[in-house]
Amino acid sequence: MTGSRSLRSGLRALRPAAFGADATGERLERIRRSPHFADGSFQNPLGARTRPSGSMTEFAKNYFRKEERARRAPVGAIPLYTETLTDLDRAPASGLRLTWMGHSSVLAEIDGRRVLFDPVWGERCSPFSFAGPKRLHPVPVPLAALGTLDAVVISHDHYDHLDMPTIKALAGTDMVFAVPLGVGAHLERWGVPADRLRELDWGESTKIAGLQLTATPARHFCGRGLRNQQNTLWASWVVAGDEHRIYHSGDTGYFPGFQDIGAEHGPFDATMIQIGAYSEYWPDIHMTPAEGMRAHVDLQGGLPSGVMMPIHWGTFNLAPHAWADPGEGTVAAGRALSTKIALPRPGEPFEPAADSLPQDLWWRPVAPVPEGGWPTTAPERETAPVTEAETVPVGGAGEPEQETEGAGK
Repeated sequence: MTGSRSLRSGLRALRPAAFGADATGERLERIRRSPHFADGSFQNPLGARTRPSGSMTEFAKNYFRKEERARRAPVGAIPLYTETLTDLDRAPASGLRLTWMGHSSVLAEIDGRRVLFDPVWGERCSPFSFAGPKRLHPVPVPLAALGTLDAVVISHDHYDHLDMPTIKALAGTDMVFAVPLGVGAHLERWGVPADRLRELDWGESTKIAGLQLTATPARHFCGRGLRNQQNTLWASWVVAGDEHRIYHSGDTGYFPGFQDIGAEHGPFDATMIQIGAYSEYWPDIHMTPAEGMRAHVDLQGGLPSGVMMPIHWGTFNLAPHAWADPGEGTVAAGRALSTKIALPRPGEPFEPAADSLPQDLWWRPVAPVPEGGWPTTAPERETAPVTEAETVPVGGAGEPEQETEGAGK
């Protein structure tokens, strides 16, 4: 038995640092005491297949077909917003401003505080620098240029949400990290002191710089290593200040729990909802644009109130759908439910309470044109009134992205 433990310890020491660390000691005991942990792993609030369904041979054939691969990437340079830092120098007039940095990374300025969600500044969402999904656009601004942050919030430990180089860069600062239960082990291995970690189970809250941060359920999975043991939790997050409240979905499949989250914590001034990297091969763990819009309405108590910003798209190629489909589908779903949506370019700050929101379909000039062309009637101005949403077919074939690379996503 002693030899077996020594062998396991030796293997752990040899694994890449990007794989993170396993929970031990009191952290592991806390995981085992969680009401959401059973049979050796965390459980979803609604049963979910966390491995691709259907024929993997058929999936691979379609995924790697040359013409299909061409649809999944832009044909030109993605238009980044260039005045980010200038805009951020001015305090938001309304007290709430969001800046999408690409994929699921969002800087939220809320009631005088600054929170950074799922920061990924690395070139690849992968444990390796030479392989794995690579950025389709540069980061809008250098990480160091963001200045002082009050909190960093992590939704789960997949590589496109928890990026080791980014965390190491932030570890030397004074900000506090709010993470789901078990994820703190990774951050400690990368240099974040334990006293700057707030590690929460679903339903638990913490106060950081006057903001209340609450971990809420999501329907997804976890894992960074080869075994993916499901012993770190995944979460969505509610951040509430004195005047405003916002919601970040992380990665999730649709489930009725959005209604419960909205009833307890909403309504929200703005939601940031995952609508990309979906597929019919993993329909339970990522949402389509239509499902994402339905989740937003659920979170708002069934009313089309607040502003929805689509996240988890445009930056990495992680699923079979066309690159532009999440954006197109979000516009269609927003129009169908008469919901306000914001469509910022990467790096573009906006205030949800403003009279106009970013509405330019900025992806179209650099996206492969779909068969039959683009739908008609598009708003012409970048910040057209929110009532000018355009009709577009819901994009894509199925749902959520799963990191199907061996080491987890």
